[in-house]
Amino acid sequence: MNCQTYLHRHEDPLQRTRRWFLKDCGVGLGAIAMADLLKQQVQAESANQNPLAPKKPHFAPKAKRVIYLFMAGGPSHLEMFDNKPKLTEYNGKLPPAELMKGYRSAFIMPGATLLGPKFKFAKHGQCGAELSEVLPNMAKVVDDIAIIKSMKTTAFNHAPAQIEMNTGRPQFGRPSMGAWTLYGLGSESQNLPGYVVFSTGSKGPSGGSSNWGSGFLPTTYQGVQFRASGEPVMYLSNPKGVDIKLQRDSLDAINALNGIQLKEMQDPEIATRINSFEMAFRMQAETPDVVDLNQESKKTLELYGAEPGKPSFANSCLLARRLLEKGTRFVQIFHEAWDQHGGLTAGIKNNCKNTEQASAALIMDLKERGMLEDTLVIWGGEFGRTPMVQGGNDGRDHHPNAFTVWLAGGGIKGGITHGITDELGFNAVEDIVPTYDLHATILHLLGLDCNNLSVPFQGLDQKLIGVAPAKVVTKLLA
Repeated sequence: MNCQTYLHRHEDPLQRTRRWFLKDCGVGLGAIAMADLLKQQVQAESANQNPLAPKKPHFAPKAKRVIYLFMAGGPSHLEMFDNKPKLTEYNGKLPPAELMKGYRSAFIMPGATLLGPKFKFAKHGQCGAELSEVLPNMAKVVDDIAIIKSMKTTAFNHAPAQIEMNTGRPQFGRPSMGAWTLYGLGSESQNLPGYVVFSTGSKGPSGGSSNWGSGFLPTTYQGVQFRASGEPVMYLSNPKGVDIKLQRDSLDAINALNGIQLKEMQDPEIATRINSFEMAFRMQAETPDVVDLNQESKKTLELYGAEPGKPSFANSCLLARRLLEKGTRFVQIFHEAWDQHGGLTAGIKNNCKNTEQASAALIMDLKERGMLEDTLVIWGGEFGRTPMVQGGNDGRDHHPNAFTVWLAGGGIKGGITHGITDELGFNAVEDIVPTYDLHATILHLLGLDCNNLSVPFQGLDQKLIGVAPAKVVTKLLA
């Protein structure tokens, strides 16, 4: 007897017991059990496939790959991109009381006075964008970039602000933008990581590896850090006595054991392990060639200011281009050196000396090779700096209310400036771009709908933009 037969009988519904349900509704329970078994089978088959295989975007993309130049520490928008003559006029005076009402800062004292810009500004390019004198090379490519002056974030200390800019939330444990990109699009390279990370500053980013982590996504989507000197990845070379055949035989045996465990457990992390071992094996053949900058022409090396064998931001920018040519989807370069609470003038000069030429060269080089039109380049930090002084008369504190980011290529409209800050550079006041709108725009350029790129976790469909009502900044699009 099944459920349908029973329902046509005229017995008292109150007498239908749990025992009846378990005894007479076997067909229904069997269907439930079969559905669960089929789900496990599908998961197992999916796990056995390459999780980094290329995937179709939600719609036609403008950008196929990304280079994110992350200026960790908080570069001063007031010394580089956002000219404020009023700051010079009010230098040494207290800011308006109504401006400071309810303002939260990291270290600055309430009585801090305003500090005028340390460098001169001039207009450049056909677009007439104003840039500081410390950006002479960026002045050459200003018609190719879109400058966002109205960025805003919620965090005013380094680690949470960096985590927010890279993962969408200031809390640890969420997937990074690069991880979401791999999850949505996969990688076009089978011999190199789809997401590569460099760190070139005086120290690593305050948010650590969580800036390029995979959070609740499988770890196969996290960034792979390449070292600045020596072998780019540890243990890339085989030890003495281990030839390619021995390594292949050993790997086959390990993968066979992992495969047995995967079949039993259906744990995606086991599939990640198998894929990682295979990727490492293929990387041994591919990576030495990719990281050999001696293959580049003298003209290209001079354009970037790169020196083979000498770790630098310039070398990393050139390596980023070479990785993208081999199919890597997302490359991120962290340069942690922009936290000028004091020594602002010398610090900005030094940072620009180390990064500005290569940043501009990357745009020129990609454009010359026909890669810029489908490569998205992003430059920016986690927040800006205060209009008020800190550290005597030559420093600024963290400032989340307004900062600058620029983008180029990959569907971006070059030669525009988006957004406005007030006359002191304190608040973004027009066309404000919160972090989640920037993320939505980046995903849109990659052909991904920020509201449909999700994964179920802890009872929610988790997204890079979280639950924010994010919107694409259409004024930035070509």
